[in-house]
Amino acid sequence: MRCVHWRRVPLDLAREVREKWTASCIDRAVRCQLSAHDEGEHFGLLTDDGAYGTALWLRWHGADETELVALPDCPVAAPGPDGEGCCLFADHAEQHTWEDALGEFSCTS
Repeated sequence: MRCVHWRRVPLDLAREVREKWTASCIDRAVRCQLSAHDEGEHFGLLTDDGAYGTALWLRWHGADETELVALPDCPVAAPGPDGEGCCLFADHAEQHTWEDALGEFSCTS
């Protein structure tokens, strides 16, 4: 099951993403994409760099600590010849997205 924590994207960080990362559309709020947890850091996907196998994430911990981080994509895929790739970043904690028992995860949500 995916984490239920959401975070509003601060306007200054959204502006920085549009200017430096050439992203035309940034969501006003993001949901943590990791497996369910309450403690520690949360990560919401902002935009996929695409060309280099990296994505831009909003990382937050607590009420005031928010920052942009560019992280490489997780290279792990589900077993089998048509295994679905993980939609998270390399070395993430907990489950890969394709291991989610409820099947609720989508790379685009």
